[in-house]
Amino acid sequence: MPQASMTTAPTDTLALALELLQRPSVTPDDHGCQALMIEHLERIGFRIERMSIGGIDNFWATRGQHGPMLAFAGHTDVVPSGPESEWQYPPFEPRIDEAGFLCGRGAADMKGSLASMVTAVERFVTAHPDHHGRIAFLITADEEGPAVHGTRAVVERLRERHEPLDYCIVGEPSSTSHLGDVIKNGRRGSLGGVLRVRGIQGHVAYPHLARNPIHQALSALSELVNEPWDAGNDFFPATSFQISNLHAGTGATNVVPGELEVTFNFRYSSEVTQMQLRERVEQKLAAHGLDYQLDWTLNGEPFLTAEGELLEAARRACETITGHRPALSTSGGTSDGRFIATLGTQVIELGPVNATIHQVNERIRADDLDTLSRIYEAILERLFARGPHGAFS
Repeated sequence: MPQASMTTAPTDTLALALELLQRPSVTPDDHGCQALMIEHLERIGFRIERMSIGGIDNFWATRGQHGPMLAFAGHTDVVPSGPESEWQYPPFEPRIDEAGFLCGRGAADMKGSLASMVTAVERFVTAHPDHHGRIAFLITADEEGPAVHGTRAVVERLRERHEPLDYCIVGEPSSTSHLGDVIKNGRRGSLGGVLRVRGIQGHVAYPHLARNPIHQALSALSELVNEPWDAGNDFFPATSFQISNLHAGTGATNVVPGELEVTFNFRYSSEVTQMQLRERVEQKLAAHGLDYQLDWTLNGEPFLTAEGELLEAARRACETITGHRPALSTSGGTSDGRFIATLGTQVIELGPVNATIHQVNERIRADDLDTLSRIYEAILERLFARGPHGAFS
């Protein structure tokens, strides 16, 4: 068992979290994390379907025969630790420190959530072996990487099989100040572009013999940066356009470059579509007479669960367990929820405090995982602990 400063044995949730955290599952290597989860789920009657796709480990597990389906979704892969010398404790030697924090890479993002999901379901199934509805797990090792052969690919298989998925809880770290203060009920879309503006290379002393693509593109780029793409809405902030990289030149200071490369990204609301954004950008570039090539990458459409049984069950569960009603948010980057939502699924993200995700010395309060497990269990109780006529048991 990994080190812990607790005077008593860790709870079931913390014990499982510690086991997961000691496995160096740097993306895309699962490093046995899924096998450990599967072992727990098989004990309580889950049917396991391992899906190795493009060299990526995934699994789909289900329990129950009838009624709506709730899936717990998450990832076993983690980002690299960075310089291990900068960590207070080795990143893959997890421990609970003297202040009560669970320390290790993946504690918040998101092995802690995975442990909480499993133990919540274990308790629920023990209490309700003949529960209403179906419970599922959709787990991948390809969330922190390209995200091509993970959840996206599993969702496509479910779509091809016409397998309905009514509700989904993604265990991403959604909380900001304290556990359960925020539920992510959607995410903005992400549309990336690489713009190449062609000019004519030449000597800076003879600009009439060259065509500088940087100079040509400046006014167009300024327009794109200052364009009000939309005003957002009650759930999403206004669409944002950001340039993340500019590259030109040969390395010599006396050469006009022959090409400018601009990398940019839209984080966009549901007020616009990705096709509308593409068309507006290309119209502006054409209006400036640029000789250009533009390659687009759609990373994810916006999705939103504005209301529904899952969202209400989650808000009530958080309020009951923590004493605080969570706020709703669509802020932050993308998550695998963007793929699951395409099935028409009600999707939320609910997990630990995200203050240290991807950082050196990633950590969360150890007690939060037991609380999170109780929240997940309370959601199951509200949705599935019902009698044959649909009333809560």
